[in-house]
Amino acid sequence: MSDGGDRIRGFPAFPAGRRARQTRTWWGDAWIRALEDTSLDQTLLRRGRRSASAGQVGSITVSPGRIAAEVHDGVQDVFYRPRVFVEPMSDAEWTRFLDQVEAKAGHIAALLDGEMPRDLVAAADDVGVRLLPGLGDLQPECDCPEWGDPCPHATALCYQVAWLLDADPFVLLLIRGRGRRELLAELRRRTARPEPGRPSTGPSTGIGGVPAAQAYAGPDPVLPEPPPPPGSDGPGPELPDAPGVPAEGLRALVDNAADRAAALLGFTAPGGPPSPLPERSDAVRLAAAGASGPALARLRRASGQPAREFGRAVRAWEYGGHAGLAVLEESWRPPASGLARARARLDAGWDGDDLPEPQVWRNRWTFPDRRAQLRYGRDGRWYPYREAADGEWWPAGAPRNDPAEALADLLGG
Repeated sequence: MSDGGDRIRGFPAFPAGRRARQTRTWWGDAWIRALEDTSLDQTLLRRGRRSASAGQVGSITVSPGRIAAEVHDGVQDVFYRPRVFVEPMSDAEWTRFLDQVEAKAGHIAALLDGEMPRDLVAAADDVGVRLLPGLGDLQPECDCPEWGDPCPHATALCYQVAWLLDADPFVLLLIRGRGRRELLAELRRRTARPEPGRPSTGPSTGIGGVPAAQAYAGPDPVLPEPPPPPGSDGPGPELPDAPGVPAEGLRALVDNAADRAAALLGFTAPGGPPSPLPERSDAVRLAAAGASGPALARLRRASGQPAREFGRAVRAWEYGGHAGLAVLEESWRPPASGLARARARLDAGWDGDDLPEPQVWRNRWTFPDRRAQLRYGRDGRWYPYREAADGEWWPAGAPRNDPAEALADLLGG
């Protein structure tokens, strides 16, 4: 694969003031989880968080399998040079990964829009390609005298790399071995290849498919009537037996797929009452994707919400997607056993001296003295909220699986 000139990227130092665990994306959160699961010393982790938040990490250099920077040690008043190594993907793994990207048109569009689709990561994992690091995948080195692994300087570097991943998922792909330009060039080459046995037709445009003008020139197709919601009366599809697969087994799979599709479309939320209408959540989703000016105003009107309420819904989507929007708009009663386990995790995982006592109502834990709140979602994650001056609760960060981590993020721990 050619065009490897973007395999080394430099990023300017982050200014002080951002909380170390303050990630906006699920993949940035996964990177931090790999770091914290690897660490055996919570004291060194806290020192690393303080260094990252204080802006003590210099410019960061990212190349295949390697991340490096200079970090100022606030205790010793010297600079150290941590490096973090991640195993790059092999050529065979890259081929399988690009097969998955190419298999769905929305994958490359999402990457270019700054998103790392969960289904792309899952599909890559299914073919033996693990994009996101797990326990033990981050290998730190540093010239400091600390005995801990990772040391606070490598820890601070890793926290700030999570911020880079938030802004651009191609940074993760570069760490795994390939730069943005060469990836896009390879995908263009793949798209331009004619299918085996099919001659090329028309002038070459450098990409596959039909020109947009030709596609839009044809008449609009007649769309079928939308299917009824799951559970409504009516005949289901007639499925014949297949070799080794009885028809009733296929029918069960079809029913399950219909239930999941209905949940995504907004007929029902899994395990609970109806979720926001598709039209409304679509307006919020499009606004969260970066709409501005007249387009944003049209989306707000389409939602039927006042501007402030719409802005709060957009914030919830930015942090948690459809699940985050549901947490904003509904309350529900989790099983008592689940709340008891969560309280035990909060007690065990809290780093501070005095654990604030929450006021518990349904799926919401409120800490009035701190103007803070955690909301438990149906997806099993904890969503941080902060009280505004007018008494309204606003989404305040990415969700966490652990309530202690979510509370620490919220309170600046």
